[in-house]
Amino acid sequence: NTTFIYVTHDQTEAMTLGDRIVIMKDGFIQQIGTPQEVFDHPANLFVSGFIGMPQMNYFNAKLVNEGGKYAVSVENCKVVLSDEKQKNLAAHNVAPQDITLGVRPSHMVLAKQPGNTLSATIDVSELMGSEVHFHANANGKDVVVIVPTMNADGERIDSFHAGDKLNLTFSGNVCHVFGKDGKNLEF
Repeated sequence: NTTFIYVTHDQTEAMTLGDRIVIMKDGFIQQIGTPQEVFDHPANLFVSGFIGMPQMNYFNAKLVNEGGKYAVSVENCKVVLSDEKQKNLAAHNVAPQDITLGVRPSHMVLAKQPGNTLSATIDVSELMGSEVHFHANANGKDVVVIVPTMNADGERIDSFHAGDKLNLTFSGNVCHVFGKDGKNLEF
């Protein structure tokens, strides 16, 4: 039952030891919250890039509003955002605009066919036992994709090599929508 303040530059220590985290940059508080809150709802690009290993993937994208529904569009991939994100963006009356889209490596999904997907080319494939880490180039950006070595159909997916093409997608509940000023548009 003792309160203590622990100062660290190691985000893993902060996430595992802290009940609440204060994230600072250049002497200014960026966000205060529980480890899960700052991971799930980063206040800005700095927090989103600092919390989480490997770092969040970022894409130049567009936030669109079609038929009263918000969606994000990057390359040939358009994803309608979750109901929670719809509500948050509408509450702040967010207009369609150019954005920085953030998606965590473990939230990227391999699609079997091109279509409503983001295409990527593998630079490096790292087999990590139960998962594979793909370092790839997607839409001119270096990205990391973490997928299980076996998909839901029981097919092994560890046989990709440098130069192979991937079709990537993600769901609307894992998108992080940042304005060009770096702030999370939901909050």
